[in-house]
Amino acid sequence: MNLPTLKKRGKGSFELSSPVRIEAAASAAGPFEKKGRLRGAFDLTFDDPYLGEKTWEKAEGSLARRTVARLYEKSSLSPAETDFFFAGDLERQCMASTQGLLPYDVPYCGLYGACSTFGEGLILASALLDGGFGRAAGVITTSHFSTAEREYRTPLVYGKQRQPSAQHTVTGGGAVLLAAGPAPDGEPYAAVTRFRVGRMRDMGIADPGNMGAAMAPAAAETLTGFLEDFGRKADDYDLILTGDLGQVGYEIVRDLTGAMGFPLGGVYDDCGRLLYHEEQDAHAGGSGAGCSSLVFVASVLPRLLRGELKRVLLAPTGALLSAVSLLQGESIPGICHLIEVEARSGKEDF
Repeated sequence: MNLPTLKKRGKGSFELSSPVRIEAAASAAGPFEKKGRLRGAFDLTFDDPYLGEKTWEKAEGSLARRTVARLYEKSSLSPAETDFFFAGDLERQCMASTQGLLPYDVPYCGLYGACSTFGEGLILASALLDGGFGRAAGVITTSHFSTAEREYRTPLVYGKQRQPSAQHTVTGGGAVLLAAGPAPDGEPYAAVTRFRVGRMRDMGIADPGNMGAAMAPAAAETLTGFLEDFGRKADDYDLILTGDLGQVGYEIVRDLTGAMGFPLGGVYDDCGRLLYHEEQDAHAGGSGAGCSSLVFVASVLPRLLRGELKRVLLAPTGALLSAVSLLQGESIPGICHLIEVEARSGKEDF
């Protein structure tokens, strides 16, 4: 029996045989996000948090549906040519993803990794395409401030004061189409080249207003494990981005990775810190399943395509809680997945 060549590197990282290119991408931002630090960078923006729907939950489903529509408008591929579509959000049973993808009749896989779901989707899509199980795969994650507050925290009408460590759930999201095979000769593109699947870490934190601290240990472990497996250091990358730790988790990761012998230096930042201006009063920053996908699609990917960035690590983070576990006083495990994305051109490395 001939076993396939193992693509595992080191203790827990993986390298694709052939880079999987990002064929197209689309982003959508809500009224608060469109006024933030990435103003003007989004494909779609909305002034109405209801998006013309009767409920916030239906609004998020509409946001997902419109983002996928824009994704296919920007792509040479069609839904009929898509072999897999991975989608996730923070609503119960991922209803926003279900409502968003239902009209497109694509092979659908609903995912829940909390705010790390974009990383999970990119890993699964890239691995399947690299393994020859398909030619094209989509990934989308969304979130909505009001659906998340209703699901996990105090209802908005109660008017509870939020502590400084709390984050603002992003209304928005990002979608990408991944494709196997080379881009046209000379055309710049971004490609997924390596990844690491994270392990859950529970530090006993049970406060949903301090999720950055709950997720930070998992992020530090995933980042340092990946760098160790490939014999690299932070300076080998132009940018290292965690998903949505916000200011609190960002500072913890800096301390932890430095203590573990992998200081991240000036190339490290967090998606939750990049979305909002200080005067917007988002407290510790942004969060949500749409946070890392929105920042990656609207800000990081264009810089890769322009050649401003050559090699990036994207490490979406997630707080694995539910509305029930929260009410029962359970602690919040953290997770962090990691994807390496590189700028390429033409038929390079295929």
